[in-house]
Amino acid sequence: MEIVYFFFLAAAAVLLAIAMVSSRNTVHSALFMVGVLFCVAVLFLSLAAEFLALIQVTVYAGAIMVLFLFVITMLNPGNEEGPNRIANRVPVAVGLAMAFLVVASFVLRSPAPQVAVVAQVAPGVGNLEAVGVDLFTQYLLPFELTSLLLLVAMVAALVLAKKRT
Repeated sequence: MEIVYFFFLAAAAVLLAIAMVSSRNTVHSALFMVGVLFCVAVLFLSLAAEFLALIQVTVYAGAIMVLFLFVITMLNPGNEEGPNRIANRVPVAVGLAMAFLVVASFVLRSPAPQVAVVAQVAPGVGNLEAVGVDLFTQYLLPFELTSLLLLVAMVAALVLAKKRT
C-alpha cells in the first residue's frame, strides 16, 4: 500500500510541477508550486520525518510563497480577473467542494488506522537540537548565503517594480 501512496504523491507532484511551468498566469504558477511543496511535505511525513515536513509547510509553502505572491502582485498590479472568467469557474469550484466533502465524510467514518513505529532513531540523531547544532555550525555558511540570496531577490524585485511605475 505504501508504494501506491508514494506513486500517487509523486505523480501529483510531477503534474503540479508541469502545470506550474506551463501556466501563463504567474499567480496560478505560484499556487501550483504550493501544491508541489505540500506533496513533498506529505512525502516527508511518509518517511517519518515530521520535522522536515513541518519546516517544508511553514517555511517554503508558507513564508516564501507568501513572499513570492507579494512580489508577483507588486510587479503586475494591472492584471485583474474579470467577472466573466470567475463566473465560468463556479461549477468547477462547486464540484471540487462536493468531492472534498464526500472524501472527508468517508475519512471521518472510517476507523482510526493502527499506527506502527517505522524506525527507531539513535539518541541525538534527528531531533531538533541536533538539527539546530548542525545548522549553526557545519551549515552556517550555506544558511547565511541563502538568506542573503533571498534578500537580494527581494531588493531586485523592488527595484524592478520602481522602474515600471
